Amino acid sequence: MSDQDKLRIRIQKFLAEVGVASRRSVEEMILEGRVSVNRKLVASLPCFVDPQVDDIRVDGRRIRPILGGAKKYVLLNKPRGVVCTQKDPAGRPCAVDLVPDLGSRIYCVGRLDVESTGIILLTDDGDLTQRLTHPSYGVVKTYVVTVDGRLSAEQIAELKAGTYLDGKRTKPTAVKVLRKSPTQSLLEIRLSEGRNREIRRVLARLGHKVRRLRRVAIGPITDKGLKIGHFRLLRPTEIAKLRKIGQDSTVKKGRSAAKRKSVRKDGDGR
Repeated sequence: MSDQDKLRIRIQKFLAEVGVASRRSVEEMILEGRVSVNRKLVASLPCFVDPQVDDIRVDGRRIRPILGGAKKYVLLNKPRGVVCTQKDPAGRPCAVDLVPDLGSRIYCVGRLDVESTGIILLTDDGDLTQRLTHPSYGVVKTYVVTVDGRLSAEQIAELKAGTYLDGKRTKPTAVKVLRKSPTQSLLEIRLSEGRNREIRRVLARLGHKVRRLRRVAIGPITDKGLKIGHFRLLRPTEIAKLRKIGQDSTVKKGRSAAKRKSVRKDGDGR
């Protein structure tokens, strides 16, 4: 066996490792004629590739190997019943179990409770995790929520203004009524902080039980085209956008702090 042949691996293994899909899903993609190697459709299995040399494409998009040491960024559309911890004592499935081994340990950025669905980012980038989860950065997460009953104008106003949880006022919230009927309402809620089960607890205080809760966006990253239970790697442009959110927030905080310091200094001089 030549050195070149030693570098070749099964195409299902490669595409699973870089986060395209599970090995079984890759096999289905091949049967559907969606996978090509060096501009030729993969017609049968087994198929062995050298990711460093071969032009491997899925739906026409070039799939490149993950460079050693590079940070990993995975977007998962979490199903109901899955927890966002590394391990669960109760034996429930964990979000990290739905993503193949990418060569380094990745962690959920923030949380979605076990009953909720929607997108969650998994990464080994601690700096970005801090920027996306710390409330001081104000990264907006968007949710679509189905609740029992119809909210009054006063209740909508209270949601928008913020209310008290655990003795501390929540930040103002953007709320839009997408649809309503005599028995249920469909809401879009945008939060810039994420306390434990905040949406469910606030709506329960207002007398409206949450029936379904789905996170559809984290900042500029949405669930478009990503089915529940599926995942994909973030594109470089998306990673750059998330980093820019943190950078912009840092600049704003710095300006605000400088302004407060200037006001205090002026006040002391009077």
